[in-house]
Amino acid sequence: MATVLISGGTGMVGTALTASLTRQGHAVIVLVRENSVQRDAGTNSKDSAIPVRYAKWNVEAGSIDDWAIAEADHIIHLAGANVAAKRWSAKRKKEIRDSRVLSGQLLCAAVARVPNKIISIASASAIGWYGPDAEIPNPQPFIETDHVYDDFLGTTCNAWEQSILPMQAMGKRLSILRTGIVLSPDGGALTEFRQPLRFGVAAILSNGRQVISWIHINDLVRLYEAAIFDQTMAGVYNAVTPNPVDNKTLTLTLARAIRGRAFIPMHVPGFVLKIVLGEMSIEVLKSCTVSANKLSRMGFQFAYPSIDAAITSIVQ
Repeated sequence: MATVLISGGTGMVGTALTASLTRQGHAVIVLVRENSVQRDAGTNSKDSAIPVRYAKWNVEAGSIDDWAIAEADHIIHLAGANVAAKRWSAKRKKEIRDSRVLSGQLLCAAVARVPNKIISIASASAIGWYGPDAEIPNPQPFIETDHVYDDFLGTTCNAWEQSILPMQAMGKRLSILRTGIVLSPDGGALTEFRQPLRFGVAAILSNGRQVISWIHINDLVRLYEAAIFDQTMAGVYNAVTPNPVDNKTLTLTLARAIRGRAFIPMHVPGFVLKIVLGEMSIEVLKSCTVSANKLSRMGFQFAYPSIDAAITSIVQ
């Protein structure tokens, strides 16, 4: 069995990954901030006796527990401030960018300095790399070789990916997963979609035609596991389902799964979102159709390829 070091391991994706890896008998080391409360060694999975260990790092100070690097066979790099948690002030945008770039640079520096046996690295990125869909009928989905878009998220994703690329020069197999909207019962985007449904309202954003490229949390976990264990995986991959949907379809599918017919569809005007969210509203209202063809060609099988199957599994 392998030892997997996870940065960002206490977040939604990291928690799901830790549970899956320990169930399979792998050892997991989670990187936590030096000023965080040290939890007792344990596991996120009731089905496994493999303890989860915790190592300290301080991204701002550039420090990390060397033993975690020395013991790891694989690294899964998920660290980064939540893009949607707060309005994008200048300070918040710097925090979003630095948390990704400085953490990637710290991991690369540590791997270069500490003798290790690391085989592979799987790093998060995001489909924020791409811009909005072209305003033409049936625009071509974005593919991994498309140029980065020159806006805040695009330039952040570019710097994020560049920060981890030195791993390749050190002879490590590197996979980068440009992840879409993650659908999970444990948080993320669906939490925001669910809120109005408590009051019987299905809140469709603007005209509802903006395309959402998404992935189910279980498929994303399997994809990260493939990225570290499948020796044929290397390079950039779009971590999205082959079947993106528009905002209206996602909202109404979720509403029907939760409330049957007991809801009222309601459009939230774009200008209201701009007032409430500020610059972040650009991303909320952006249509971005991203291709999963590269994953399909390599033979990856999605357990939840359709929005109906994904929402049903989450609600149940």
